[in-house]
Amino acid sequence: MNLDDIRSQIDMIDHDLLHLLARRAELVHQVGLVKKRDGLQIYAPEREEALLRRLIGINAGRLPEKSIRAIYREIMSAALALEDDLTIAYLGPEGTWTHQAAIKKFGHSVGYSAQANLSDVFDQVARRQVSYGVVPIENSTDGAVIHTLDLFVDSPLHICAQILLRIEHCLMAAVPRQEIKTLYSHPQALGQCNHWILQNFPKANRVEVSSTAKAAQIAVERASEGAAAIGSSLTAEIYGLKVIEESIQDRATNTTRFLVIGEKTCPPTGNDRTSILFAIHDRPGSLVKALQAFDQFHINMSKIESRPSKRKDWEYIFYVDLAGHCEDPKVAEALAELENHCSLVKLLGSFPDAGE
Repeated sequence: MNLDDIRSQIDMIDHDLLHLLARRAELVHQVGLVKKRDGLQIYAPEREEALLRRLIGINAGRLPEKSIRAIYREIMSAALALEDDLTIAYLGPEGTWTHQAAIKKFGHSVGYSAQANLSDVFDQVARRQVSYGVVPIENSTDGAVIHTLDLFVDSPLHICAQILLRIEHCLMAAVPRQEIKTLYSHPQALGQCNHWILQNFPKANRVEVSSTAKAAQIAVERASEGAAAIGSSLTAEIYGLKVIEESIQDRATNTTRFLVIGEKTCPPTGNDRTSILFAIHDRPGSLVKALQAFDQFHINMSKIESRPSKRKDWEYIFYVDLAGHCEDPKVAEALAELENHCSLVKLLGSFPDAGE
């Protein structure tokens, strides 16, 4: 078989693929109509994850899991755009890690709305100005994003999905490496590259800004002053900066977890995580008794954080991630027992424990 014959077969397959995608789009549109009629959520992360798992399971091995997820992410993104005029709020400006996490989850076909701060992301979703929001919750190196935790206390919103994004920082600038005098970036990014900076730019000034995208903007505006930024390669592309060096983070496994927030939580998938917050009574042994509720029903806690309640001096709110779904009998019993020892128990959401 010569090259022209092979290309001819590829063209035929592409023709068939387009026909099938068009048919799929027609069915997706019908799904959207049924969901609107029945008052159901347009975005269904439990269905999405089940579909991806099924496709990966029947894969003949030619395509790696990463490729299947990437291909179907865009197919499902186009489907979401057909079902509804979906808009996703994220911590901006364009090119931030939160923006990239949102694209990883929702693809390129839906609409995006950059917000100046995390409070605005929550507010836009709560006011139904956007469909969902994406916010950072923790980093494998720097720990919890405390502002996000604090916002959940008074918010009516729920967690409906999570996103794990590998963070690979690069040095970007509009000037040659030897002319760099000042490094701009988000405080977390500077901290995650601290050892590399000390080795390569020990005399450079470090300036903290609100986001890595903002740092890139400054690197463009103050290039003549020797400004450079630390952020993602996508940010460098968006703002027209040259990548001076790639993968400069101190830890190769640097990963940030993001949450998708919306009005409703997610139905069970069989592999779920539940997030809650609670405040204990000001009595001796209250915290121990509260945590025993999980031990009593053999519920695994994968995360616990504490924050001042800001309502009463020396009162703390605890944030906990549990294995399982809030509708699982044992989890439901554990939460009911927890309420006996707490002044406040709030379910933040149950969602697929996907590691994509």
